[in-house]
Amino acid sequence: MLQGDNFLKKAVLITLISSLVTVSDYLTKRLIVERVMPFEHIDVLPFLRIVHVRNEGAAFGTFTGLGNDIFIFISVIAIIFIIVYLSKTRKRLEFFSLSLILGGAAGNLIDRIKRGGVVDFIDVFAGKWHWPAFNLADSALTTGIALFLLSVWRHERNARKENR
Repeated sequence: MLQGDNFLKKAVLITLISSLVTVSDYLTKRLIVERVMPFEHIDVLPFLRIVHVRNEGAAFGTFTGLGNDIFIFISVIAIIFIIVYLSKTRKRLEFFSLSLILGGAAGNLIDRIKRGGVVDFIDVFAGKWHWPAFNLADSALTTGIALFLLSVWRHERNARKENR
C-alpha cells in the first residue's frame, strides 16, 4: 500500500473515532443542560444517577482557582501534542487510545469555550459515597489513558523479552 494511502486511512480513522466521542459528548451535555435543572438528579439504577453540575476545574473539580483560560490553553496544547503523536504512532492500541483522548479533550474544550466550564452529569455511587460526577468526554479520556498505558506496558514488556 502506498504511504499516502496509509496516511489517509489513518487520518480518516482518527477523525471518525475522535468525532464520534466529541459529538456524543456534545449531544449528551446539551440534553442535560436543556432537560435537567442544575443540581437536580434522576435515578437510573440503584448506583447511578443523572445529575447536572458544572465543573470549572480539572478532574473532580480540582484546581478551580486557576481559571477557565488556563484550562483552555492546556487543552489546546494537549490536543496539538496528541495530533503530532498520532501522526507518528504505528501501534494500533496506542492509535485507538490517543483517538479517544483526542475526542475527550475536544469535547471538554468545546464546553469550556461555550459555557466557561464543563457540564458533568454521570453520578455513580454506593450508599452515601459518590464518585465525582463526570461526562462522556471524561470517560473517553480515562479509557484512552488506561489503554495508552497498557500499550506502553505491553511494548516495554515485549522489548524486555526481545533483549533477553
